Amino acid sequence: MDDDATDNHPHTDSMPGDHAVVLGAGMAGLLAARVLARRFSRVTVIERDELPDAGPEFRPGVPQSRHVHILWSRGVELLELMLPGVTGKLVEAGASLLNSPRDFLWLSPADWFRPLDGAEVLIGSRESLEWTVRREVLRNGRIRLRSGTAATGLVAGPDGRSVAGVRLRGADPVAARLVVDATGRTSKATTWLEALGHPAPEVTRIDSHLGYSSRYFAIPADPERRWQGLYVQSRPGLPRGGVLVRQGDRWLVTLLGNGEHVPPVKDEEFLDFARSLRSPALYDAIRDATPLSAPTAFRNTANEWRHYERLDRWPDGFVVLGDAACRFNPVYGHGMTVAALAAEALAKEVRTLNPEEIAGAARRIQRRTTAAAAVPWQIATGEDIRYPVTDGPPAGRAARVLQGYMSRVMAGANSDPVIAERFFGVLSLTASPATLLGPATVARVLSKWRLPTAPDAAAYPAHHGPPVRTGAATAEPGPPAGTNLLESREH
Repeated sequence: MDDDATDNHPHTDSMPGDHAVVLGAGMAGLLAARVLARRFSRVTVIERDELPDAGPEFRPGVPQSRHVHILWSRGVELLELMLPGVTGKLVEAGASLLNSPRDFLWLSPADWFRPLDGAEVLIGSRESLEWTVRREVLRNGRIRLRSGTAATGLVAGPDGRSVAGVRLRGADPVAARLVVDATGRTSKATTWLEALGHPAPEVTRIDSHLGYSSRYFAIPADPERRWQGLYVQSRPGLPRGGVLVRQGDRWLVTLLGNGEHVPPVKDEEFLDFARSLRSPALYDAIRDATPLSAPTAFRNTANEWRHYERLDRWPDGFVVLGDAACRFNPVYGHGMTVAALAAEALAKEVRTLNPEEIAGAARRIQRRTTAAAAVPWQIATGEDIRYPVTDGPPAGRAARVLQGYMSRVMAGANSDPVIAERFFGVLSLTASPATLLGPATVARVLSKWRLPTAPDAAAYPAHHGPPVRTGAATAEPGPPAGTNLLESREH
C-alpha cells in the first residue's frame, strides 16, 4: 500500500492547497477517500447523516440497508487490497464468507443449483459493513470526517466553470483541489453542474418495478440443516422471489417481487407471500421461526445511468462516483462491488499525479471510473428487460439472442461444475463476460440443449430436503460467524 503517514498539514478549509473533499460516507465515498489519501495530504469526508460513534446502526441516508447485502468475490479482493485485514474484521463483526452456490439452497430461473463451487461472497448487515470499513479508513490520519453536514452546491473556480470547493448548509464553504460526489441515489450533481453552466447529462433508466420487504427472524433449531443461505429466484412467469441469509445469531429474510407482485409490509401477509414462491423451501424455513422485527419495504430499485462520461465539457476538479453516476437494481448484489471497482479505477488514474494534475484530469477520471459500471449494467438490465412490467428501451434482436443463450448457460450451470464456475466468475465480476462466449464454453453449453430452461422445479433439490420438525420451535444458538455449515460434497 502507498504511504499512510498522518497529516502534518494544518486543517484550514479556506485554501484548496493539497486538499480533496469526498461527499458521502457510504462504501463508494469511503473507498474513494482511502485512495485519494495516497495523493492528497488532506481528505475530508462530508456526510449529511449524523454517524454513530458507539457502533453500527441504521442511518436515513442508506434506506436500503435493512435488506440483504452481499459483496461479491471481486469486491472482497479489492477491499482487502485497499484495507489489509478488513475481511477478517468483517467476519469478526458478524459477516459470513461463503461460497455461492455451494453454501446455499438456490433455485435459479432454470432449476436448483447443485452444491458446486462457484464464487466467494461476503454477506453481512450493511450497517456493520459500513461501520467496519469506516473505522479502517479513518485510521489514516490524512482522512477526517465531518458528519451531520449537508452539501448544498459547488464552489466555482476562477474561470467560473471549474470546481474549487463545496458549499455547506449552515457553515462556511470548504475549498478543495478535488471534489468527489459519492452521495448515491440522491445526488444533486446534475443541478450543481447546471449552476456552473454545464449541460445536464443524458439519462438511461430501466425500471422493472422491483420491490423489497425484509424482516429478521430467530433461527429455529434444525439438526439436519446444512445450508447457510437460501435463494428462490423469480422469473417472468412468476415474478416473486425471496432470499434468506444469516446475520450473526438471526436470519434476515428479504422477499421481492415486480409490479403488482411487490411483497407486503403487513405482518400477517409476509408468510403468505413466502408461501407463494416457486418452492416452499423459504416458507418452510421461517413458518415456525419467531419474527424479531416488523417488515420493512424498499421500492427505489430502478437501474439509472447518468451519462456524465458523455458530456463534451467537464469541469476540472470534480468527479461523480458510485450510485451518484450509475445505480443498479440491487437484486443482483453488485452495488458495493462496483464501488470497489470504481475506487480501483480511481487509484490507477491518480497514482502518478500530484493534486493539481488530478484536478486537471477530472474528465478522464470520470470516464475511467464510470467504465467500471459497464458489465454489471449489462447483467442487470439484460435480465430486467425480460419482465413485461419493465419500463425502458425494449430488447433488440441481439439482446434477445443473448438472453436465449444465457438461459442455456443458467440451465447448464445448475449441474455442470465447469459452466457453474465460469458463470459465477462473471456474476461476481471476477471474470469477463467473454468467458461465457469462448468456443469451449459455448460448445459445452450447447451440448446440454435438451435441458429445459424453465422447468417446473422440484420443491427441494435432490441434495437437501425440508426441515425436520421437532415439535415446539426453539431458537438455535448457531455457530460462530463465517462457519461453513453446508458440506461441499453432494448428499
